[in-house]
Amino acid sequence: MLSADFVRSYIDAWNQRSPRRVAAHLARDGTYHDMGELKQVTRKDFIAHLEDYFSRDSNRYVLVGEVLEGENSIAFQYLACPTGDSADDGGWMGAEFITLDGDAATRIEDYYRDPALASRERGGDSAARYAKSGLSPAAMEAVLCRLTEAMQDDRAYLNSHLSLPELAASLGCSVNHLSQAINEGHGVGFFDYVNGFRVRDATALLTEAGPRAPSILDVALSVGFNSTSTFYAAFKRITGKTPAQFRREALAAVPGPD
Repeated sequence: MLSADFVRSYIDAWNQRSPRRVAAHLARDGTYHDMGELKQVTRKDFIAHLEDYFSRDSNRYVLVGEVLEGENSIAFQYLACPTGDSADDGGWMGAEFITLDGDAATRIEDYYRDPALASRERGGDSAARYAKSGLSPAAMEAVLCRLTEAMQDDRAYLNSHLSLPELAASLGCSVNHLSQAINEGHGVGFFDYVNGFRVRDATALLTEAGPRAPSILDVALSVGFNSTSTFYAAFKRITGKTPAQFRREALAAVPGPD
């Protein structure tokens, strides 16, 4: 099965809310890793995990951007929408990293920032979530310092394919430790953190006027987004405005020539 066909079938199974169809994509001895709740389950337990999740979930899942392929692995981003296929309906972003053996996945890692989970963390469950991570306050500070250097000095966010595992490897720390550092140090998930830098750069580019002003697509691509849908979703979530609306208002506020 081609990677694109695998992802299409996998997302269709999620949208059909069928635990068995979703779990059928996992090899008999494969494992699913819920990185939002730091939980690992076998294929057998995956079905029960999904039954519980679907009893509370009403989202529709939409593929965002391209499916990235590596040696025996694929990765993709998705958008979870409560009522439709648009980020304007609300929702949240996630990404999955899948290791394949033939037509089945031996390992699925699901990274996301579900607002429902975030609200539970604000209610006091954050410490419990990371209780087994082993990341001390001093170690977290060291990770945050390296992260700041990578983002502000090296501008790692300009890499449109930047992933949590890739960034963790470049910083010399584990995925779980980096996820914890971003969540507890900055109060957001990985995608919101990275996209914050991209949107900051985009707002500066969108204030440029004149015939050489970049198009919105050019702005999106130049700051690290790989699709306009992801750019629009992130931009509106962070600024409360669409890129076009932001540009109109920014340019309208610029004084004209005397």
